[in-house]
This record gives sequence, C-alpha cells and structure tokens, in this order.
Amino acid sequence: MPDTDNDDKTPLPRRLFGGDAESPPAPLPAASRAGWWRRLSQGLSRSSQALAAGLTDIFSKRRLDRRTLQDLEDALIRADLGLPAASRIAEDVGRGRFDKDVDVGEVKEILAADIEGSLAPVAKPLEIDAARRPFVILVVGVNGSGKTTTIGKLAAKFSRQGKRVALVAGDTFRAAAIEQLRIWSERLGCEVFARESGSDAAGLAYDALDAARQRGTDILIMDTAGRLQNRTELMGELEKIVRVMKKLDAEAPHAVLLVLDATVGQNALSQVELFGRSAGVTGLVMTKLDGTARGGILVAIAEKFKLPIHFIGVGEGADDLEPFAARDFARAIVGLDP
Repeated sequence: MPDTDNDDKTPLPRRLFGGDAESPPAPLPAASRAGWWRRLSQGLSRSSQALAAGLTDIFSKRRLDRRTLQDLEDALIRADLGLPAASRIAEDVGRGRFDKDVDVGEVKEILAADIEGSLAPVAKPLEIDAARRPFVILVVGVNGSGKTTTIGKLAAKFSRQGKRVALVAGDTFRAAAIEQLRIWSERLGCEVFARESGSDAAGLAYDALDAARQRGTDILIMDTAGRLQNRTELMGELEKIVRVMKKLDAEAPHAVLLVLDATVGQNALSQVELFGRSAGVTGLVMTKLDGTARGGILVAIAEKFKLPIHFIGVGEGADDLEPFAARDFARAIVGLDP
C-alpha cells in the first residue's frame, strides 16, 4: 500500500452489519409526488410566511412607487436572496406598474418566476456513472450540517434502485457518527467500512476504496469529519483524503457533495467558497430548510457559484431528502400552489 501517512493498520471488517452483500435490499416504497409537495411546502413554511408577511405589509398600504420597490428589495435581502436577485426582482415588479395598485398575489407570481429562473440552471440530478465502479461520493461540510444523516438517506435511495452501496465512516473524530453509519448499514443491508474513533481518515479512505473495487461495489459514499471552513489544518486533512484516493483512481472522488445547513444563512456562502478550494466541490445538498425563515439563501448561492444543487432536505425522515426541482422550490418558498 502506498504511503498515506497513516500508522493505523487496523484491518477493515468485510462487513459489520446487514445481510448478504451480494443481494441488494428489497426496494422500499417511494414517496408520492403529492406527499413530497406537502412536506416541501410545510418545510418551507417559515420562509414563505416571513416573505408573505413582508409582501403584505409593503403592498397593502400604498401604490407602487420607488419607496415601495426599495422596501421590497430590503425584504428580499432580509430573506437572504442576496442583493443581485433582490434588485432584479424589484425591478421586474416595478416594470410597467408605477403609481398603480399591485396585488400581493401578482407579486408572488413574479417572485416565483424569478426564483425559478435563477435556480433552473443549477437544478441537476446527481448522475452516477456506471462505468466508474465504484462511483465514489465524498461528503463534506461543517459540524452539524447533517452530513451523516444525508449519507444514510442517499444510501437508501441508491439501494432502492438496486445499487450495491458501501459506506465509509470517515468522521473518525466522532464515535457517534461511526455508530450512526453502522445503524444505517444495518437498516439497509449495505456494507460499512469503519475503524476506531481517532483513526486516520485518509488511510481508511484508501483501504475502503481498494476493498470496494475488489468486491464490485457500485457506489461508495464516504463521510468526513465536520470541520470549520476557516481551520486550515483540518481543511488540509480533507485535501489529503482526496489525494490518497487518487493513488487508486485518478478520477476519484467522482462527486464531492457539500452539505449545507440552511439555518446558517449568509455563512453558507463562505462555506461553498472555501470547501470548493480544498475539496473540489461538484454539487450541493441543502438541509434543514424546515428550521429557518432564510431559505432564500439557496438563490444567493446559485447565483454566485453556479454549482449544481442535487438534493434538498426538509426533515429527518428517509423520504425528506429529494432531488432538487427549481419550480417546486420557487413556488413553495413564496407560498403558492404547485
């Protein structure tokens, strides 16, 4: 094995939990479209209610003038849509409507169309290249963003598609994260690679990828320790994991997903920038949209970075992480029907 700066030579277990690795688990029932819309609209209710209250205050008291548009722009900035989007939307609302009474419902339709236009170019599914076996997904993010839970939900989705999935418990700083992935593996009947808490994550990554290649694994999903984006030494460890994987597969990891907690608002922008530098982020997953009135941050991120948004999460259940759809999100966040 090449040098990974790792003195931990603890052998990897072939399987810690679950049934026969050769047989994929039985498919689970998929969430219905109506059920997902209900969860999405409920999950975004804090954001939509905050926007609706602001719009009602602005447009129910006076005719549209420059002050009205400035108040609208301010409200959209407070909702974390970002200055470029807020300015553009205010301009669209004002076009041809000066000195007229403007219906709040009309403003919502304009707002939804603008948000959909911003998000449609980045609403892209996570494509698994079957020719790359295993297809390696590295999951990164700060502490508390929901990385480990997201990994379990992704594994459930891929398992239902008949893929042979293996997990790597790369958050070696937290025994709870290792145990959480073991529980997911037991539930799904998939393989998990893990070592004792405190082990070298890069060495684990190398050995897990090596074993997955030999066993014909379709998808290998690796957790990583939560790290603040301003801790250079910890970001260096992340770079080391990527470097070590490339010793086995020059194209690995094939996808680097940054999990973002929507409740952090504008701080998510710096996370995208710095994780992008260290790990080469290829796509985003936004979680905890149900816990904030600041869901508009997704618009600001899309406009600034143009990175694919693959999934959004609005709860803790296995079906509360779904592929990102620009129109659904845009209409739910302004409180409109699908």
